[in-house]
Amino acid sequence: MAIGLMEVLLVNAKGLADTDFLGDVDPYVVMQYKGQERKSSVAQGQGGNPSWNEKFTFRVEYPGCGGQYKLVLKIMDKDTFTHDDFLGEATIYVEDFLLLGMDNGTAELHPRKYSVTQADGTYRGEIQVGLTLTRKFEQTTESSYGGWKESDV
Repeated sequence: MAIGLMEVLLVNAKGLADTDFLGDVDPYVVMQYKGQERKSSVAQGQGGNPSWNEKFTFRVEYPGCGGQYKLVLKIMDKDTFTHDDFLGEATIYVEDFLLLGMDNGTAELHPRKYSVTQADGTYRGEIQVGLTLTRKFEQTTESSYGGWKESDV
């Protein structure tokens, strides 16, 4: 099993639906990958076309357990007096990307657009995201020999 770091560059979104009765939406993104979660800043007052330009890092293993190699981006609208509204989500399947990165030591997907959809598949805009993977190479210690350590006896 290889271990690495997947860096997510959250660039922007376009055409997000406005769910607020008064004013513009204040979107942010909750990113989830295999039990890890990261949250972007709130794009205050930017409405349905927010820009973040933020980077987030996830620890990845390949091959790992669970098989679900997907990065889920949930776009939310920050509300002050009520619960935050769900605007939509995008899913990026990263299994082939991880395989390539682990084999080569690094991989990059330049920022590209992914469709944002509701649970019923309704199109709700697009989000632009880039990915970079860097494999972490394990370092061996000098006192380790084939699974056992030299004793001082």
